[in-house]
Amino acid sequence: MRLFAPLYERVLAWSRHRHAEGYLGALSFAESSFFPIPVDVMLAPMCLAERRRAWRYAAVATIFSVLGGVAGYFIGVALFGLIEPWLVDSHYWSAYQTSREWFDKYGVWAVFVAGFSPIPYKVFTIAAGVAALNLPGFFLASLIGRGARFFLVAGLIVLGGDKLEKTLRKYVEGLGWGVVVLVGLVIAWLTVRG
Repeated sequence: MRLFAPLYERVLAWSRHRHAEGYLGALSFAESSFFPIPVDVMLAPMCLAERRRAWRYAAVATIFSVLGGVAGYFIGVALFGLIEPWLVDSHYWSAYQTSREWFDKYGVWAVFVAGFSPIPYKVFTIAAGVAALNLPGFFLASLIGRGARFFLVAGLIVLGGDKLEKTLRKYVEGLGWGVVVLVGLVIAWLTVRG
């Protein structure tokens, strides 16, 4: 059953849409404060479809992600009491507790790590507001961490060029099913542990 190759082609077509850059900005903002889908799923195909604009796309993702992070910070400052019950019941609660421990131990460096890594950045932005982390330090760490991540994605795609595109087209089906199996194994492992 071919599922991922047609999906890959559709995502590439969407990434060429005339409003794709606006959608990228909106997704980047939302992902940093409340939305669960990572920016990379839109940024990477856009960079692949229009490699000459990859740096611009990385800049858009960075700017709007940092602005979304600031919104997340203020959600933590003003609305944490309203979202805490949901957070406790969600799978993000342990990440929230970890973020609070990291803030106590590492300060704004924790924001940099969360901004660059696949750790749920939105949880750290909200927790930073709850912890009243230094806002200029939070902003700078977010800018560096998110920028490093998104420019790395763009850079790898530009560097990979046509060879990367051909390789992805050839192996996208196997990679997609491999990710499904990996996610299934992680969920099973977490279920057994929990």
